[in-house]
Amino acid sequence: MTTFLPGRRQLIAAALAACAFTGAHAQGDWPRGQTVKLIVPFTAGSGTDIVARLVAERLGPALGTSVIIDNKPGAGGTLGAAQVAKAPADGYTLLVHSAGHLVNPSIYPNLSYDTLKDFAGVTPMASLPNMLVVAPNRFADAKDLVAQVKAKPGGFNYGSAGNGSATHMNAEVFRLAAGVQAQHVPFRGTPEAMTEVMGGRIDWFFAPMVSALPLVKDGKLKALAVGTGKRSGVMPQLPTTVEAGVPGSEYLFWVGLFAPAKTPKPVVDRLQAEVAKIMAAPDLKERLDKLGAEPFTMPSAQFDKFIVDETAKAQQVVKAAGIKVD
Repeated sequence: MTTFLPGRRQLIAAALAACAFTGAHAQGDWPRGQTVKLIVPFTAGSGTDIVARLVAERLGPALGTSVIIDNKPGAGGTLGAAQVAKAPADGYTLLVHSAGHLVNPSIYPNLSYDTLKDFAGVTPMASLPNMLVVAPNRFADAKDLVAQVKAKPGGFNYGSAGNGSATHMNAEVFRLAAGVQAQHVPFRGTPEAMTEVMGGRIDWFFAPMVSALPLVKDGKLKALAVGTGKRSGVMPQLPTTVEAGVPGSEYLFWVGLFAPAKTPKPVVDRLQAEVAKIMAAPDLKERLDKLGAEPFTMPSAQFDKFIVDETAKAQQVVKAAGIKVD
């Protein structure tokens, strides 16, 4: 009986094939019952946080595992983003960030991560109109606000949820379009900024509608306009900032899902597909409608291109507004 021993090449080929099979099998089994963590780089109650929680409560059952929210606010959302950039690319640590994620490279020169290279775009999830809000009885309308600020350059202030956040960018787009000068005051998050507006210490704030709507309905805040290019179905009587006399002031605020770069494509594709199903559910759309938000999804490859294009636009606004880290 003759025994044939495999040569070195055959052994290596067999080993590689086994590894490939094991890797494919592992990716196919993902998440294998392990907890998936969504890092939200803003405080609880922010627009980004609200959308993340709406998705998480359905994504867990869809994946057959637990999906938890971990708020890591600070530095315009860069602290939480840095944590995800350095996390293993295995699909268990993900980032839910806003349009502000694409602004940060332009205002934080020493970021510990590369926004375009260290993340894989999974999908945007929702677009959230920002509302121009002020304290009750502070301004009659948006035209009155602009007129008063123009009459006293530098004598007013406006808040944001942090340097480079979507709330900040919306305010800068509005300020530049209106041709007014005012002092920017960044806060740790949206709830803190709204509290200061209600107290009269901040003159105005572009708050995510999902966060501000309850306070507007309770009369604690007054809404003057929406920052998007079209009116909101929740408050159709509220004009856009363009309709209120400030052409060129529209701004798209969105929230999206990101994974660390090199996360296996099957994992990214699974996440994108599940989130798209979640956002298309009629009952979830109804919940978003009540908050003034709209489902906003796209394939991962298209989202990656969208990220590149929007980053370039953000750089232009940062340069024009002279935005810097305070």
